[in-house]
Amino acid sequence: MTGSPRRAWRIGVVDDHEQIVRGMRATLDEQTDMDLVVGAGTVADLLAVTDDLDLVLLDLRLDDGTSPITNIETLQQAEIPTLVYTSGDDVYLVRQAASAGVLGVVRKNSPVSELLDAMRQALAGDTVPGIDWAAAIDSDAGFVELSPQLRRVLELYAAGEPTSRVATELDISAETVTDYVNRIRRRYSSVGRPAPTKTDLYKRAIEDGWLPIPRRFRR
Repeated sequence: MTGSPRRAWRIGVVDDHEQIVRGMRATLDEQTDMDLVVGAGTVADLLAVTDDLDLVLLDLRLDDGTSPITNIETLQQAEIPTLVYTSGDDVYLVRQAASAGVLGVVRKNSPVSELLDAMRQALAGDTVPGIDWAAAIDSDAGFVELSPQLRRVLELYAAGEPTSRVATELDISAETVTDYVNRIRRRYSSVGRPAPTKTDLYKRAIEDGWLPIPRRFRR
């Protein structure tokens, strides 16, 4: 006796360009094994609709200014695998996404067949090898890994908070904040991306996705 057919894979797309979501819907409408269940401009909006998804295609730069690592961590907490779908023009953000545990990176200008192949690999639980992803992991020596505590110090301090406020917010001493900031500066300096001023730290935090991109610089 023939068993019942497997349900189609449930796909979500997070992209603030409506035409991308519309195009993905048209593409998946032609596939028998995948359904686009929800398209949204933010991860929060997507999860407000459903977390019953087998895969999410995630753009790295969103108009709400959320960082890739925050979005990826949120999807991971919901136990949803993630495949980055991006223009691929910011190696630091791609590097961050790769290190955060996405299954792969696909460029938006890739052929449809390549995108679908990547999605099916990801749905099977496999990583999706690609030039952008491999290059980001293997050759971007300029990316600075930060522990959660150092990242939080950078986020607050570089965004303009004084040392005393950072100390109060994180329940640590002002001396510890200063030590952490100096440690962060040394790490950036060691990879050829010096940040001697607060403005420089702000720029580095944006480049690496720790802080949201100012609206005037977004696409």
